[in-house]
Amino acid sequence: MSQTPDSVVRTYIQQHRAAFLDDLTEWLRIPSVSAQPDHAPDVRRSADWLTAKLRQTGFPTAEVWQTPGAPAVFAEWPCDDPQAPTVLVYGHHDVQPAAREDGWDSEPFEPVVRGNRLYARGAADDKGQVFFHTLGVRAHLAATGRTTPAVHLKLLIEGEEESGSPHFRDLVEQHAERLAADAVIVSDTGMWAADTPTVCTGMRGLAECEIRLHGPDQDIHSGSFGGAVPNPATAAARLVAALHDEHARVAIPGFYDGVVELTDRERELFAELPFDEQQWLRTAKSYAAQGEAGYTTLERIWARPTAEVNGIGGGYQGPGSKTIIPSSAMVKLSFRLVAGQDPGHVEKAVRAWAEQQVPPGIRCDITFSGATRPCLTPLDHPALRSVTRAMGRAFEQPVRFTREGGSGPAADLQDVLGAPVLFLGISVPSDGWHAPNEKVELDLLLKGVETTAYLWGDLAENWRHAP
Repeated sequence: MSQTPDSVVRTYIQQHRAAFLDDLTEWLRIPSVSAQPDHAPDVRRSADWLTAKLRQTGFPTAEVWQTPGAPAVFAEWPCDDPQAPTVLVYGHHDVQPAAREDGWDSEPFEPVVRGNRLYARGAADDKGQVFFHTLGVRAHLAATGRTTPAVHLKLLIEGEEESGSPHFRDLVEQHAERLAADAVIVSDTGMWAADTPTVCTGMRGLAECEIRLHGPDQDIHSGSFGGAVPNPATAAARLVAALHDEHARVAIPGFYDGVVELTDRERELFAELPFDEQQWLRTAKSYAAQGEAGYTTLERIWARPTAEVNGIGGGYQGPGSKTIIPSSAMVKLSFRLVAGQDPGHVEKAVRAWAEQQVPPGIRCDITFSGATRPCLTPLDHPALRSVTRAMGRAFEQPVRFTREGGSGPAADLQDVLGAPVLFLGISVPSDGWHAPNEKVELDLLLKGVETTAYLWGDLAENWRHAP
């Protein structure tokens, strides 16, 4: 009996499993920690290693792209059909710092398999999830008999994601023509749980600022001047108190302009997930859930914009008392943004609001750092349907939907390239990103391989017939 395409894919993956894991283990041994200058040569070595491995995989083009910081890797494998869609895969090859004394049970850059888990820094975030694309495209070719992928396949693997991607947008703008794509696949995310395969449909954006409030030119005596001159610390406290209304909504005029509201269907899909709020609170080391009225916890952290106080200070901080009116105070704020919000508009709204809150005699200086745009893929997008079908084939069960409450550089790809962003990740919460004993579940890693083996053909076939 002839094999089905799915059985060919699975057989191919099992036949090449050992070599795939040997290669991944070799890559994980390279301590490509972008945040530590001493590891700059290792980050370059990681980029060189991946470039060589992509050429070995079959990519006719694989290059190291320099930035003012750490290098990125670009690869391209054109389809023999010029009408095929173009897909860009994003990930990163740099990793978080790690040392045995941080609490690791083994050396973080000496990968070890225990049971069905591979432990090493970068195993899940993000080398493992980048590397499954190499075996996936080979399995795709084996199952289809093709000599090129069914899509024009491109990869952009960043080297500074764990350091905040300071040069990423400039890199994308510089190479926008070569990176042009019909869709972007981000493999730097995860699933709800091992037994609940999910696809993320969006990430929130981010805007951050520091507000400095200046009063007297120096600290002054509270007995001589208290109650008669404005106090910057009091102004900071009132500013923070005015940030939200009694329903925990952000009270900055214009903040919600453009927000794309959750649809009834999206709320239903979120509610289907097996969410244990008490367990979530224990993970957060917190004791109560609260937030914007009218929304569930998952809706608040995935699909609603927020304003948070990240720091507040001013005046005397030492033991005992010091009866002064401080000369200055400060507040650090961050704003998570959702689809439809523009960081530039939010910045203007925050500046106008803060200046209105400050009493006469207090000078207000506001400094915004770099912003990240939100991204969202509609549930009916044809590329998203391809991702969910491919994952459903691999996992042999229905795929559900999530969003990410955090932010990342994926929005820069969407913004510069004008292409929808799709998320394909197989990591689970227990993998311990950024923590000691980071690991990846090997069965899930191979499901990622299998998903990509199905994905390219599905995209090529269904993109043509998309409305």
